[in-house]
Amino acid sequence: MVTERLRDIEDEAWKGFLFTHDRLWRSIEAGLAPLNVSMAEYSVLALLGEAGPTGMRMSELAERRLMSTGGFTRLADRLERRGLIERRQSTVDGRSFDAVLTREGRALLRKAWRQQYRDLRELFFDRLDDDDLRRLADIWARLDPNRQ
Repeated sequence: MVTERLRDIEDEAWKGFLFTHDRLWRSIEAGLAPLNVSMAEYSVLALLGEAGPTGMRMSELAERRLMSTGGFTRLADRLERRGLIERRQSTVDGRSFDAVLTREGRALLRKAWRQQYRDLRELFFDRLDDDDLRRLADIWARLDPNRQ
């Protein structure tokens, strides 16, 4: 029985992506560890930071994080218990809730953003030139399943 295999260049590209993703993820996660925030928690805080003072619907946060509603609810519960977010009844739809950063959440997010910026500079951006970055941005856009 013959099993299809990746061509050498495909295998090299795929393994390179996986290795690089894992190395970058672990390094950035290690940089956030002293702040007592996981990558999943950071990503939610960052989305809320970008959303501004009105916050974001819980269902949209779960969708943007590619998480199940139940898994996201547990993550939001942890963030709320730590005083980093609060849930408010949606003014648009009284049945749903919005998550909003608290003052403590904004302070932690600012520290996390500074740490991530330093890590991304050292691990990624300082190693690539603008042409490399443009090519990567184009590749990610072409691989986006939501792009027409």
